[in-house]
Amino acid sequence: MNETYDLAVIGGGSAGLTAVSFAVQLGAHVALIEKNHIGGDCTWYGCVPSKTLLKTAKVAHQMRTAESYGLTPVEPKVDLKSVMGHVRSVIDTIYQHESPGALRAQGIDVFLDTACFFDHHTLSVGSGKITAHNILLTTGAYPFIPPISGLDSVGYLTYENIWGLEFMPEHLLVLGGGPIGCEMAQAFRRLGAQVTLVEGESRLLPREEMAASQLLAEVLEGEGLKLRLDAKAERVWQDEKGIHIKAGGTEILGDALLVAIGRRPSVDGLDLEKADVVYSTKGIQVDEHLRTSQNHIYAAGDCVGSYQFTHYAGWQAFMAVRNALLPGASKGVAEHVPWTTFTDPEIAHVGLTEPQARDKFGDAVMTCDWPMERVDRALTEADAWGFIKLVHKKNGTLLGVTIVAGRAGEMIHEWIVALEHGLKVGDLAGVIHVYPTYSTASMQAAAAIRVEQWLSSTSGRAIRRLAHLMR
Repeated sequence: MNETYDLAVIGGGSAGLTAVSFAVQLGAHVALIEKNHIGGDCTWYGCVPSKTLLKTAKVAHQMRTAESYGLTPVEPKVDLKSVMGHVRSVIDTIYQHESPGALRAQGIDVFLDTACFFDHHTLSVGSGKITAHNILLTTGAYPFIPPISGLDSVGYLTYENIWGLEFMPEHLLVLGGGPIGCEMAQAFRRLGAQVTLVEGESRLLPREEMAASQLLAEVLEGEGLKLRLDAKAERVWQDEKGIHIKAGGTEILGDALLVAIGRRPSVDGLDLEKADVVYSTKGIQVDEHLRTSQNHIYAAGDCVGSYQFTHYAGWQAFMAVRNALLPGASKGVAEHVPWTTFTDPEIAHVGLTEPQARDKFGDAVMTCDWPMERVDRALTEADAWGFIKLVHKKNGTLLGVTIVAGRAGEMIHEWIVALEHGLKVGDLAGVIHVYPTYSTASMQAAAAIRVEQWLSSTSGRAIRRLAHLMR
């Protein structure tokens, strides 16, 4: 094993897979090194299993609340072992398209082993070595385990090992009110477990608009989930009664504990010092073109310590390969990074929140809140929880969007395009949207802003006076 590659990629998650697929299309000689499973967190522990579980939980919830649709409700019988079997079957289906065999069929050399730097251009891979003109690090991230007294002596779960559960916990304790904690808390509650979510901040999803956090809290509590907010975990212990958490001066008892505090960049074990690559516990240091301190070594995705989303990691990896293998350089750090938390309702966001916009632009900021209960399709689906919040300047320049709705993750995309291309809110008001769809809400909200702008303009006021005289 002494081959020289045009590009060697360490890490076979979403970023690494995007990178090698693009690189081989460019005609490059490519190596992919992954020490665990090809597919990374997204396929095995994150996006794929969590969204599969959320769908199963939603079906159970709809059975239980069937009266909303004029049907007789039924209490579902949930066998967690069977549910997890379904989750694994979906993982297996998706994995077929990214397995080592599938990648090798594309002309990619795949090494299932550990990798670290031997020198600037050489990697130790298992017991051998490979060299590469360019190297891309896409090593991802891992669950952060907070330094809480007693936690290391408790058999806790993380997003990595929760998929091995075969029996439903009677009372699941969830530590952390971010996206992972909220999604898993709602899923297990809907599947029949008692759930208490403990969050040290005063609200769920602290980076979202306050109204989104409050609405989600109302929904979760309405489904019987217990929230302990503004309750920093102080101590954890386990005895014959179960697992105890002392948080905010209160003791909480359960029989299973999910730690979902966050994730940290995976940079250990790479011997980055041997390649003179600068890094810290916050991630690998890169410039706006995703170059590290060495011009031929790039890093992308979760390991650089920025936004930790599959779609952003894939986009960055694409840009890193473009910069490594093609002339010129493109920016690999996005100004507008969208995201969605896949609770029910979903919460999607892009751009600035209202507080962020007011800090930056002051009184020039305006907002529009359009309730989903004004959207016919949401009413037909008995799914009218939520709203669209548009943050914009007085001239209609779009600054940010938050959507709370059953299909917010699908609805946010036209706003991403609008923000990325500098469109004004009124530009979407004049675009025909299919009726009845959830996205009608976007046109309605944009139209409300556009009409208000026009009516308050000089020409609008003149026409209104003329219309009044003609009556």
